[in-house]
Amino acid sequence: MNFMGLIISVAVFLLIGVFHPIVIKCEYYFTDKCWPVFLVGGIVSIVVSLMVDNIVGSCLLGALGCSFLWSIGELKEQRKVELRELNGVKLP
Repeated sequence: MNFMGLIISVAVFLLIGVFHPIVIKCEYYFTDKCWPVFLVGGIVSIVVSLMVDNIVGSCLLGALGCSFLWSIGELKEQRKVELRELNGVKLP
């Protein structure tokens, strides 16, 4: 039996679950100005994933890098939502 796919999918699911509150907290405390940290984290994770020989490790680092990069867009979106709420605009 090969459990690598299951291990990778569970780990990616957990990564996504962990990044959601991280983005919300970062936007709350630092606004969306902390996006360069996510950019550097994403680039470093992806570059390191290219150098790792272990398949599972490489996949997880690639998923981590993509989560970092995806979080940049989520930071910007979270900021827009916060500004709409501050201005009293109801969200659809």
